[in-house]
Amino acid sequence: MNIVFVEPGFPANQRRFALALASVGANVIGIGESDEYTLDDELRGAMSGYYKVGSVTDLRAMTEAVRFIQSRVWVDALEATVEAHTMVAAQVREATGIPGTSVRTTWLCRDKPSMKQALREAGVPTAASAAVDHAHEAWSFAEAVGYPLILKPRDGAGAKDTTRVDNDHELAHALTEFGSHGAASIAIEEFVEGHEGFYDTIARDGRVVHDWTTHYYPNVLEAMRNRWISPQFATTNRVADSPFYAEVAQMGARVIEALGIGTSATHMEWFHGPKGLKFSEIGCRPPGVGCWDLYSASNDVDVYREWAHVIVHGGPEQPMRRPYSAGIIALRPEADGSITGYSGIDEIQGRYGQWIIDGHFPPVGHLTQPVEAGYMANAYVRMRHPDYDTLRAMLDDVGRTIHVHAG
Repeated sequence: MNIVFVEPGFPANQRRFALALASVGANVIGIGESDEYTLDDELRGAMSGYYKVGSVTDLRAMTEAVRFIQSRVWVDALEATVEAHTMVAAQVREATGIPGTSVRTTWLCRDKPSMKQALREAGVPTAASAAVDHAHEAWSFAEAVGYPLILKPRDGAGAKDTTRVDNDHELAHALTEFGSHGAASIAIEEFVEGHEGFYDTIARDGRVVHDWTTHYYPNVLEAMRNRWISPQFATTNRVADSPFYAEVAQMGARVIEALGIGTSATHMEWFHGPKGLKFSEIGCRPPGVGCWDLYSASNDVDVYREWAHVIVHGGPEQPMRRPYSAGIIALRPEADGSITGYSGIDEIQGRYGQWIIDGHFPPVGHLTQPVEAGYMANAYVRMRHPDYDTLRAMLDDVGRTIHVHAG
């Protein structure tokens, strides 16, 4: 297969997808914003061609690039794995006759109010939501649904710019903030109480061939707003042991069918609480924050290669046997500024060395990143263990023991 891959060089883990495609026999042609000579030798060697554009979100430039490639070789697929690249990729596919995720499906996976309306019509339980173009619509929604409410960009990814409001004063402030940043339309949603997690899949022709269920501790909004928290997420190896995980998988399959997702990775967020299991949102692309690294470590399988194998050969190469659970804990600096040192690393290494996948500790003098920058923005440790409860206890111990000193 001849596969065009969007932006193989940035961010850094993008190279993993291109290398995986080449490893299963695909002829990979990259389109990216970097000069080809700046790409590393291994990545350049994995591609048979590379086309530079000014921006991979420029529809005209991307269409011209793909048509140029099509003038040289038959293109079987066009793959994009970054949220911000998916819509242009879908538009280029439709303009150039390449099969793959459609513009309609991509729109439904990015526009949260439209997504939830389509899923409610398909019987998938979701929070009440609406698209808001004017302030009076937000006030009407608040009056009808009540507080707390969640406000977020219509096409945002993860918790970026997501805001919880608990009263009229906070709603007025949030609307002013969105307006001052140029937002012409936002999504407003009922706040769903409960535990938060995510369900990731690789699907082929609308059928899930690999899946993973993962838990957040604590929920993302709380984690991204409080410096003192060392947040975690952990993927479980108990998916065959609980009817709850079967319910999550059934919901995920219904979402894939309702949104018309064919062959793609997906990332779905969910809540479970007093009102039962509720779908939150979906990305029609792989998860971020190194999730596939955890899935690879928890199964002793290269998940990037599995994704490539599904695309190129139509099915999985290896099963997910789930010998381990795996997780990451983010370690926040005690203050903004520069890293001045660490404590507790040797203690953790001594206690759990055989279960540590890897860790990241920026050097002394390195500038800190803000709390809201995410789980991998500063220091972190990733671990695995055959028992999920033991894994969680180890991650908790890491959070109590390792301290990132800064000022």
